[in-house]
Amino acid sequence: MNRSLRLSLSLLVVTVLLGVVFFDSLRVLFGYWIGSEDYSHGLFVPLVSLFLMWQARERVARVGPSSSWWGAVVLSGGLLLHVIGVLSSLFVAQHAALWMVIVGLALSLVGYKGVKEIAFPLAYLLTSIPLPVFFYAGLSSRLQLWSSALGVGCLQLVGVTAFREGNVIDLGPVQLQVVEACSGIRYLLPLVSLALLCAYLFKDAMWKRVLLVLSSIPISILVNGFRVGMIGLLVEWQGQGAAEGFYHFFEGWVLFMASLGLLIVEMWSLAKIGAMGDRRSLLDRFTWSVSSLDLPSPRGASSSMLSVASPALPVPYLCGIALLVPVALGSVFMEDRVEAAPARAAFIDFPMRLQGWTGTAMTLEKPYIDALRFDDYVLAEYRNGGEQPVSLYSAYYRSQRSGQSAHSPSSCLPGGGWEISRFETVEVPVGEGIARRLPVNRALIQKDRQKQIVLYWFKQRDRLLASEYLVKFYLMWDALTRSRTDGALVRIASMIGPGESEEIVDRRLRHFVETVEPELRRYVPD
Repeated sequence: MNRSLRLSLSLLVVTVLLGVVFFDSLRVLFGYWIGSEDYSHGLFVPLVSLFLMWQARERVARVGPSSSWWGAVVLSGGLLLHVIGVLSSLFVAQHAALWMVIVGLALSLVGYKGVKEIAFPLAYLLTSIPLPVFFYAGLSSRLQLWSSALGVGCLQLVGVTAFREGNVIDLGPVQLQVVEACSGIRYLLPLVSLALLCAYLFKDAMWKRVLLVLSSIPISILVNGFRVGMIGLLVEWQGQGAAEGFYHFFEGWVLFMASLGLLIVEMWSLAKIGAMGDRRSLLDRFTWSVSSLDLPSPRGASSSMLSVASPALPVPYLCGIALLVPVALGSVFMEDRVEAAPARAAFIDFPMRLQGWTGTAMTLEKPYIDALRFDDYVLAEYRNGGEQPVSLYSAYYRSQRSGQSAHSPSSCLPGGGWEISRFETVEVPVGEGIARRLPVNRALIQKDRQKQIVLYWFKQRDRLLASEYLVKFYLMWDALTRSRTDGALVRIASMIGPGESEEIVDRRLRHFVETVEPELRRYVPD
């Protein structure tokens, strides 16, 4: 059999095996790329990386036939990370595992020197992977506050009376909330990705290229702050409708193109620095290292590929393919595994009277239900005499896999003008006699002069946990040893009323925790 045909067939087999092993990961990635404006650039990143690898084919061929057993090591590590990601419902681990496996296959096929020639295209693939949820939420929250502050500054600069409360801009009769969609993260991520590509193709001093990438961050923040201010100005002139629909969409695209224009202007300016005697245009500098776009003849392409794989397919590469086969079969088995979730009472029967506390049941709106993807939940507000009410929310998941798992409140507490003032992990005594100590996360959140204390923890099988990292670890461990991944998030909160101190509210919340925690065991069993 022709050697180039063997290589082509092996790549086809590898593609099929990767599709089987990482089916869920790829499904989620395509969902982000197609369904989320924040990651819409991700759809083009693999195509750009493949094109850059194709352009580097001659350089790879020149290093001569080579392979490395380190490829099999990296590939094995990627497969292990994939299993951990599946069992702990961590898609970011599964995405990272896919990238590691691709790098491992490249190492085993062309060796260290060959991979060095395509290092940037391989690393560039990472820009298509969505950020971890907790990091994304924290970054988005911070960007909302910065955009709100910059927007108010722009409005005040042109004489519009505006004030800021957290991420809410007060224009008097109208309040604008700078929500997650307006945080500017959908500018930041694509612009940083584009700046990385420009810096790679922009052949000049390294410090200029680094500066180009770093500058994309303040550019996206400043442009989005200007956009928020412009929306506020349109609302002041034309009413609330100016903040929605076409205006919002138009402003977003126009200002993104403006951000790209600023990057181009910056490259032009950097090219002028220290360019004595260099008469090349910016376009010439930008494309200097890019080979001709004319595709070689099939014969030329085959000889180039053969020089990489000659005289036969490397043994480390074949071993890497062999490692993928059992994992692909195991992936099918893992997807069909049945979990042993115990019997439990439904939250619809959760009592509204609890030792002096009287509750009022509430419902979540459908968009929140669709986003949280729980199997059952309770949302109620309890009062004890004339004190401030305590809200209870608990979401139960029968199986926490395939992205269906408890969402951390720390990711969504900021919003509607609320900011986290203080966050800590504390222990709350529960039970009679020798009291158990329940680890909980305590957050003090504030909006203008209003303050609220929030406590939350995770009930995972027979464990009460505050650490989200331990939640993921025990998900993996219990999936392996007990065939169970069921669990719940429990969150309670209360406002700090007039004349109340934090200590008074803490006592109220501790009293409620002591009352409700034993009751929750029927609905979230051990």
